[in-house]
Amino acid sequence: MKRYTTFALTLPALALLAGCGGNTDTSTTVTNQGATTEIVTDTPNGTDNTAIATPAMTGMGFANAAASTDAYEIAAGKLASEKATSPALKDFGKMMVEHHTKSTADLKTAAGKATPAIVPDATLDAEQTANLEALRKASGTEFDTLYRTQQIAAHQKALAAMEGYAATGDVPELKSFASSTASVVQAHLEKIQGM
Repeated sequence: MKRYTTFALTLPALALLAGCGGNTDTSTTVTNQGATTEIVTDTPNGTDNTAIATPAMTGMGFANAAASTDAYEIAAGKLASEKATSPALKDFGKMMVEHHTKSTADLKTAAGKATPAIVPDATLDAEQTANLEALRKASGTEFDTLYRTQQIAAHQKALAAMEGYAATGDVPELKSFASSTASVVQAHLEKIQGM
């Protein structure tokens, strides 16, 4: 089964470019199963309002990406609820477990209604696996900083994927799921950015 890692690999590079001085005009072309999407950002230094277009995904690709994101968020949230020194981060971790468990159930329901039915694969990608390993090794305030940083990046990626699939997806049931889930992801992003 082909994994859609181009999306995950492109975003960190864009984030690094956005962190450089001045305005950053970045144009990246991404090819995904023959569909080419150009990602353009014009980001003044110091802003977090980068709008990123996502490559077109198939229904299966989107379902797998959403399922692995939920699995990562649940595992990271459990670690935060145990290891975070900040009560706010502990509470955020607990909320991530609860909300992403619900998201997983909603995703499975939507994917099951598709014709033909889709069974999401929640296998973590290499970045998610490495992030969890780093969280397991971290402790104290180092854990707090790392968890917050990972959560901001993960929710930015998830929001871009949800909004992108809601706009251009090929499976109506998953488009509806993406559309309704995007507002929840946006709320999570705003909450973690405010901590």
